[in-house]
Amino acid sequence: MMMTVSQLSSKGEVLPHVVRYYSRIGLLNPSRHPENGYKMFSSRDLMRLRFIRQAKRLGFTLDEINQILETSERQLSPCQQVREILITRIRENSEKIQELLRLQTRMDQALSKWNKMADQIPEGDSICHLVESIDAM
Repeated sequence: MMMTVSQLSSKGEVLPHVVRYYSRIGLLNPSRHPENGYKMFSSRDLMRLRFIRQAKRLGFTLDEINQILETSERQLSPCQQVREILITRIRENSEKIQELLRLQTRMDQALSKWNKMADQIPEGDSICHLVESIDAM
């Protein structure tokens, strides 16, 4: 059964512009209707669209998803590749979380200090004495 952009987007639970974008970047490979030239999608495209959505929910980028799809199309298992990407992403996320926690601590410390300081009108080279006071922390 062949589907139009609208039909595929409805069945795949994405907006039509997403289907068009994925087609433009090669994640989906529609055929063309011989009479009107409209993009036509197969059930295989629906399967790919659902796979893309699942992979995106796991944090894979579109480039990574494309690599996985290409590996699969070559009749090779992408499973090790998927694991390695996810291991890397987990490590990156952990680092980002730690940096956010350090930032949160700095922000809490700054606000605690600032709550004890009066507002001031900038003088000379000063812009905001609150932010400028952080160097002394």
